[in-house]
Amino acid sequence: MFSVITFAIVKTKKKYGQHFLINVGIKEKIIQAILDNIPQGDNLLEVGPGEGVLTKYLVNEDYTLKVVEIDPDMIQVLNKDIPQLKDKQIIFGDIIKMERKQLYGEEKYHLVGNFPYNVSSQLLFLMYENKHQIPTMIGMFQKEVADRVVAGPGSKTYGILSVLLQAFYDCKRLFLVSKGSFNPPPKVESAVILLKRNKTKELGCDEVLFKRIVKMAFSQRRKMLRNTLKQLLHENILSKEIFTKRPEHLSVQDFINITIEIENNKI
Repeated sequence: MFSVITFAIVKTKKKYGQHFLINVGIKEKIIQAILDNIPQGDNLLEVGPGEGVLTKYLVNEDYTLKVVEIDPDMIQVLNKDIPQLKDKQIIFGDIIKMERKQLYGEEKYHLVGNFPYNVSSQLLFLMYENKHQIPTMIGMFQKEVADRVVAGPGSKTYGILSVLLQAFYDCKRLFLVSKGSFNPPPKVESAVILLKRNKTKELGCDEVLFKRIVKMAFSQRRKMLRNTLKQLLHENILSKEIFTKRPEHLSVQDFINITIEIENNKI
């Protein structure tokens, strides 16, 4: 059983997308998910620790813990309220813009946090680009973003993030989080999701082209692929049935097969 943790009240800053988690039960569920899915002794990066409601637990576990915080006022709170968190474990800056090597060099690390909603999509794309280093992610997102990550073909929320992330990760929603679990309450519902690297190391196609095709296809999701991908399609494959489909009905493997078709039949 986890103990209740109290912190000094700090005014939130809208520009950082801050909504502090105050629901003890949700904190416990997130910590338990981390303990269940991330091996002790591994590198663990928490993004956006804020007042340290998760950090206070994590710093006492056997992780090589580092936290990234963009708000200097929160850095002061962390230093004051969690003295066992050493200076070298606190990285001040913007996770989206910072040099990756200042985190754990070339070593692998797991990613966790109650992520700021104003950078959540950017953070997920960053994770995709650094998938060789990030085997696991457990994080809080706006429910709409979380739904896009875990959605399957045929869903209205299935899109670019779904395909790119599911190509390399098993994606699962762990639980929903109500607005009242935060101070101040956000305008949207939230969800905690788990992403774990699957066995895929290479897609078997040009990954740069794969990413381009996925983005082009969903840029006009209601149109058939033969229209959205027209500039890439050789007349030899233009009439194939798969190109008469809309992107929302295609699996990750379908997109891989399409990429291979286009590679083999370059205009």
